[in-house]
Amino acid sequence: MITRTFSIAGFHKDDEARVEEILYDVWGVRNVAVNSHLGLATVSFDEKAASWEDFTQAVADSGFEVNG
Repeated sequence: MITRTFSIAGFHKDDEARVEEILYDVWGVRNVAVNSHLGLATVSFDEKAASWEDFTQAVADSGFEVNG
């Protein structure tokens, strides 16, 4: 299992549930934690089921910008 943290531009308190749902929809996710105050999301996932690009693409497809 891998855990990665990344920042999301334009991410606000009202977006937390939506971002969590977006990330949980990616196959292989074990845990998601979001912090709109810091603009961060942390994802723990099975690297055999999902790749980091799957998460960044899911976030980008939802209209947010991933910053690392």
